[in-house]
Amino acid sequence: MKVMVLGSTGLTGGLLVKKLLGNPAITTVVAPVRRPLEWSHPNLESPVIDFDDMEAHAGVFNVDVLVCCLGTTIKKAGSQEAFRKVDYSYALNAASLAKEAGAKACILMSAIGASSRSSVFYNRVKGELEDAIRTLEFSYFSIYQPSLLLGQREEHRTAEALGMAVMPAANLALVGSLRKYRAIEAETIAAAMTNEVSRIDAGRCAGVNVFVRQYSDIVALAGF
Repeated sequence: MKVMVLGSTGLTGGLLVKKLLGNPAITTVVAPVRRPLEWSHPNLESPVIDFDDMEAHAGVFNVDVLVCCLGTTIKKAGSQEAFRKVDYSYALNAASLAKEAGAKACILMSAIGASSRSSVFYNRVKGELEDAIRTLEFSYFSIYQPSLLLGQREEHRTAEALGMAVMPAANLALVGSLRKYRAIEAETIAAAMTNEVSRIDAGRCAGVNVFVRQYSDIVALAGF
């Protein structure tokens, strides 16, 4: 199976790439990047592409499964418009190219509260992306909607750092219908995605199959 990971230099994407490379069911991991990676692996392809002109690299998207972990913050992007270009336009363009190239399955990292009707800009963009990729009609489409991600990032995010300090204790109070708001380790998400990818048999899926994964589902898929 040939799997593309978009957002491979991010927290979850980076963990995912390494887990996929260690999975015998995965023959090749394709990780498009802006700049060359500083490490290599016999089963890793890391083409340097222009994300503003993905169509010029259409051949790169000839994969069986696309996993999109691409994402930024409004602060890092610099504006809502720049944020939308990364989190919506880049992700949707990649999904469209993969679908056109024959990919049967897509796994998308979204967020809890994602809705195209949300009054919160971040959640609205995430929801609009979910809706747009649904229209591509992958045989298998899995949407991950985690709450706060826990893990060591290269860049410092103040709000997330504060959240990481209190959420492990706060998680204990989030039970029942509130369980979906529990913070979750990026390592857990990467493990869940790896397990899900290795079990996908999109070729045998009848019609269009869409799954929404929240905290409990993600933990169960990870096998933790």
